[in-house]
Amino acid sequence: MSAQERKGSNFIIQGGILAITGIISRLIGLLYRMPLQRTIGDAGMGYYSAAFQIYSIMLIISSYSLPTAVSKLVASRIARGHYRNARKLYRGSLMFALLSGGATGLIVLFGADSLAGTVMRLDKSAIALRVLAPTLLIVALMGVIRGYFQGLGSMMPTAISQLVEQIINAVVSVVAAIMLFSYGEKVGALLHDTEYASAYGAAGGTLGTGAGALAGLLILIVMLISHNRSMHRNVVQDPVRHTEEYGKIFRVLILTILPIILSTTIYNISDTLDQGVFNYIMDHKNMSAQKAELWGIFSTKYRVLTNVPIALSNALSASMMPTLTASVERGEHRIARHKVALAIRFAMILSIPCAVGLAVLGRPIIATLFKGEVDLPARLLMFGSVSVVFFSLSTLSNGVLQGIDKMRIPVRNAFIALIVHLGILYLTLEVFNWKLYGVVVSTIMFGLLMCIFNWLSIRKHLEYKQEIIRTFVIPLIAALIMGVVVFGMYHLMTKFMSMRIALLVGIVVGALVYFVLLIKLKGVRENEIRSFPGGDFLARLAINMHLL
Repeated sequence: MSAQERKGSNFIIQGGILAITGIISRLIGLLYRMPLQRTIGDAGMGYYSAAFQIYSIMLIISSYSLPTAVSKLVASRIARGHYRNARKLYRGSLMFALLSGGATGLIVLFGADSLAGTVMRLDKSAIALRVLAPTLLIVALMGVIRGYFQGLGSMMPTAISQLVEQIINAVVSVVAAIMLFSYGEKVGALLHDTEYASAYGAAGGTLGTGAGALAGLLILIVMLISHNRSMHRNVVQDPVRHTEEYGKIFRVLILTILPIILSTTIYNISDTLDQGVFNYIMDHKNMSAQKAELWGIFSTKYRVLTNVPIALSNALSASMMPTLTASVERGEHRIARHKVALAIRFAMILSIPCAVGLAVLGRPIIATLFKGEVDLPARLLMFGSVSVVFFSLSTLSNGVLQGIDKMRIPVRNAFIALIVHLGILYLTLEVFNWKLYGVVVSTIMFGLLMCIFNWLSIRKHLEYKQEIIRTFVIPLIAALIMGVVVFGMYHLMTKFMSMRIALLVGIVVGALVYFVLLIKLKGVRENEIRSFPGGDFLARLAINMHLL
């Protein structure tokens, strides 16, 4: 690896920092859902999930794409040394966030009943949805600041604010859920409807989301004030005195945001459509009483667990976007291809063993984290954990296409994949009556199709040739052997110790076995290990173990 390539690979370190905090944040999110689920039950988690599905769609429309767009646009100006225009673009983005976040917040606040009843077919989820409405404005502003820092090449503000946001979210969510669940029981007693307890408990859970977002925004503002001094020095030294007009900035923002919004909307709307279709067919089959509980199982005990390792690809995509944009801006296509290859290899090295681990240890993980039903979500994890790999790769490849300025291609690819996904979903639910298994099957197909379509597009537009053996085959072989070892060891240890201790030991041993096999099979080289977060420590460990 050349010095230039090592410098260009710094985004892996930045992405690793963001990934570590992202995974910690998701683990916190997973852990706080344990007492949340035990407080409001699977039905309450169904209302919670329904409200979040609508909130997520409105978030995508208003501000989800802002960090990516601002990061990309700021990075392109910084690459040319146009600091004055970068700062003005940031200010214009804040104005845009105020308008978009404020408008969608008002729509959700006053249209909650219609959205909950018509789209999700769970009327009482409107209570939680109203609580989420102000968060749309807060997250929009927060997204602009995060994107600005990312465009400057710094992931630390995003990482720290995410961590603070999730900690506050966890504490407030659980406390508020307990209090509002109790209040809902009183309301339900008066109205003779026990579902109000679950619905109000879900609203308490969503209250933490707003509190966490506000805390994260305040942290970012403090960091921004500190950063403004160094930015001011760069602006003073900027030779370009003519700055872009705000009208032009808004046009550039909209032209950048729209394709990202469309691809992200199609990419993420599948969850909302899945729940809507699932609830509709359950109603049609006279199984309405089960729909909230079943979806609570899927969203809490299956989807949350599979989403934890995908945080890595989200972080890599965020860190790769500005540096990839800068490389393309400077015409450094070889370096750009190297960055893509390194990011994909890093993502696969971690996501493949995570998928195998969830399949093998899904049952004890669920039994440790949640109360209630274990068999169904354990089977879903065993069958559907492969989606971790597909969604990790498709998320990363979306970021690659956006980074090389092929903004419309992910929209097209996602639309085609979504159409096929919905067809498979309807077939498996209506005809085969597979219930949640049908949702898992259609979700896997959506992720797989996105991987295939995006890979073909990247190969065409970046002249990129994907290395297969070291990126996919060796990590898969190492992960499968690890899975067999962990499976046998876990079941042997449960004869002598508690399930939780056996689970912890199994995870540690599994990670060590995978690490040894990956190096022995030459799936990763020393210079690649050193480019990863904590790579110097891992390389020294491998040398001391006589693996390198």
